[in-house]
Amino acid sequence: MAAYGLYTHIASNKFRSMLLLAGLFLLIYVLVFAGALVAEVVLNSGASLNYYLTRASRDLIAAFPYATIIAALWIAIAYFFHQNMIDAVTGGESVTRQQQPRLYNLLENLCISRGITMPKLKVMESPALNAFATGLNQRQYSITVTSGLLQALNDQEIEAVLGHELTHIRNGDVQLMVIAMIIAGVVGFFGELFFRTFTNLSWNSTGSDWSSSSSSSSSSSSSSSDRGKGGGGAVMAIIIAVVLILLAWLLSQVVKLALSRSRELLADAGSVELTKNPDAMITALRKIENRGELPGATSAVMELCVDNPREGFADLFATHPSVDARVKALVQFAGGRDPGPLALPAVEPGESEESPAEQLEPPAPRGPWSDSSEPAGVPGARPGPLDGPWGPHR
Repeated sequence: MAAYGLYTHIASNKFRSMLLLAGLFLLIYVLVFAGALVAEVVLNSGASLNYYLTRASRDLIAAFPYATIIAALWIAIAYFFHQNMIDAVTGGESVTRQQQPRLYNLLENLCISRGITMPKLKVMESPALNAFATGLNQRQYSITVTSGLLQALNDQEIEAVLGHELTHIRNGDVQLMVIAMIIAGVVGFFGELFFRTFTNLSWNSTGSDWSSSSSSSSSSSSSSSDRGKGGGGAVMAIIIAVVLILLAWLLSQVVKLALSRSRELLADAGSVELTKNPDAMITALRKIENRGELPGATSAVMELCVDNPREGFADLFATHPSVDARVKALVQFAGGRDPGPLALPAVEPGESEESPAEQLEPPAPRGPWSDSSEPAGVPGARPGPLDGPWGPHR
């Protein structure tokens, strides 16, 4: 499906995502087959590899409806309770206009301007600079921001971050990512279960029988010909099962990466479309850069955030493009200007909660769509170094 613009990229992304999710769901059956191989070896350790593969295939067909029901129940439970689980991990609490008028008004204005149903607002107490959206339907959608983000970013930058999360909701990214995490959680659960079962088994001294590591070794009365006949098949069956489990887990992580990485750039672009202010999105990313780690948050929660500083092994399992790559895309395609890495000034004792945002607030940035002679949102302010490509240059 060819993609030539923002909206066709979004449509193409959704199509590919549905295929990826279907593939992710199939990994559950791969794990069931691997588990059946292990079970057949435990039940009969003296057979050939062909016997194990045939029996495991029959077991998979027999277990297919049960595996589907269990996976569906898991998804149903997560569907209704995933927000409660996330709130329990992050400590996010719903806020009203009276509690957070600044944040509430910024989000409300964005939603009204585009006719978007306003999601719930949540704030979690953390010095980290981050935000994320969750939910699977209109009644569940919510945007959570950290208190550190509110303190460090100015209004235009917070609006850009909110626009980023609203875009995830508008594009259906939130639903896909939550479902992907749920299914990947099933894969991870069964993978760990099989590995625990596997590690409780040991190959005894005859080389032909599998037994529980906790039980005493039984004496072998098998002939050497029987050991030669069955041992090789059992070993190969176990190797195939282990490879399948590892492959299923690895592919589940790759699918999550494919879903997450491709969406962050589109969400940045969607934020610029909503706010008409690419410079605000750029400076927000620069301030959030390397300051978004949520202590105690699971990797699943971090994958939903604006920025995930957890890069994994040699950046191989990073769920987000680097901030440099995202800023480069905004500069190239949205006409923004990059101020480079930004340092946050230290908060002096006794300063009010609003002080950091006021200190950090640069001259209001102007995007390529600004048609005012003054910086957007700050009447009477002088243009600054973050003016858009058509703003005054010095």
